[in-house]
Amino acid sequence: MSSVTTTAHAQWSSRMGFVLAATGSAVGLGNIWKFPYMVGQSGGAAFVLVYLLCIALIGVPILVSEWMIGRRGQKNPINTMAQLARQHGHTRNWALVGIVGVLAAFLILSFYSVIGGWALAYMRDATVGNFNGLDKDGIAAIFDGFLARPGELLSWHTLFMALTMIIVAMGVSSGLERGSKVMMPALALILVVLVGYGMTTGSFGQAVAYLFNPDWTKLDGSVLLAALGHAFFTLSLGMGIMMAYGSYLGEDVNLLRAARTVVIMDTTFALCAGLAIFPIVFANGLDPAAGPGLVFVTLPLAFGNMGGGLVLGSLFFLLLTFAALTSSISLLEPVVELLEERTPMNRVTATVVAGLTIWALGIAALLSFNLWGEVKLAGLNIFDLLDYITSKFMLPLAGLGAIVFAAWKLEQNSVKQELNLGNTGFAVWSILARYVAPLGVLYVFWNNL
Repeated sequence: MSSVTTTAHAQWSSRMGFVLAATGSAVGLGNIWKFPYMVGQSGGAAFVLVYLLCIALIGVPILVSEWMIGRRGQKNPINTMAQLARQHGHTRNWALVGIVGVLAAFLILSFYSVIGGWALAYMRDATVGNFNGLDKDGIAAIFDGFLARPGELLSWHTLFMALTMIIVAMGVSSGLERGSKVMMPALALILVVLVGYGMTTGSFGQAVAYLFNPDWTKLDGSVLLAALGHAFFTLSLGMGIMMAYGSYLGEDVNLLRAARTVVIMDTTFALCAGLAIFPIVFANGLDPAAGPGLVFVTLPLAFGNMGGGLVLGSLFFLLLTFAALTSSISLLEPVVELLEERTPMNRVTATVVAGLTIWALGIAALLSFNLWGEVKLAGLNIFDLLDYITSKFMLPLAGLGAIVFAAWKLEQNSVKQELNLGNTGFAVWSILARYVAPLGVLYVFWNNL
């Protein structure tokens, strides 16, 4: 595969380390509450099938394209896009795809770290028994009071960001890869324990029916849009992450096979989270449609009023913290890689500079819940504005740019060789990458508008 640039760039030490890191990026807070809730509300197994179809037709082509672009350039997303565009006789303006992706990762981490801090705080609360014996109003008061205290929010945001920076500063193999090799098996083990407990609640069958009984009557345009959107966002596409991760890849990794593994693991984690959460919800007569409140209000209510709730609550919020961390380190990585390559900074200095800048923006996000609650742009507070701009505009645009560049601007014989596809396989790939995936992203983008 002569199209891959050979440099002294950092490399993953193993294919499994890369796969675990990519899966860790995909398995985030949304997997723990959002995906199971979407499945239950949108047709169970019928939604899962639609979602997997969207993943196969849209998510995988974009994921593979971002890895392939990153591996060919062996640089940060901005430099990679500029270099490949120049090599193929195209305008350097394609670097905008990398710029939008890296900027999106920067902005997302600023408010994602705030929520990661919530997970840490609730792990502390669960461990010391702060939820014990409280009713719904008492649990809600804990959450509302927490959000109203900027000093406390700041301390947890700072701790979460510090943990993220420590892992990233250690480098690709010693930091990102080793962190993922520890946290992903730990995530799996915690999920197994929680699912095992769910089987003892008497409501496990109800949870299985909620998640897996197909209800085709619920499938409509809005459900298709939700499946399309989640298929795109769950794989960390359009954030510069997968291009950065691809830049650390050698030629020996089969991209399509790796993508299949990541998709299977990501979906399995999400469904197992549902099998862990919903038996507890149903056994305690709680509302499965509570959305984000499920994590910080509904479940603490259950943990505070059940046998073994201290241990189970602590395990659950440890799970949430690990899921947040595996995603946050991937969000910081493209920014650090950019600073490392475009400035004289070494890895540690680049991590500190990037991390502190993101941390400072995160302060503005956390103040949205208290002191700056009245500060709004276009009717949105700072926290919601950052979320809206990135998820609705920046990510679809960067993902669309990556797939169009890979499918239309790269020399396609070399793409066929790199993906190790025969004539029929490459014909299918071309249809998906050139037409189906871009149109799917445009559909999501248009509906966001």
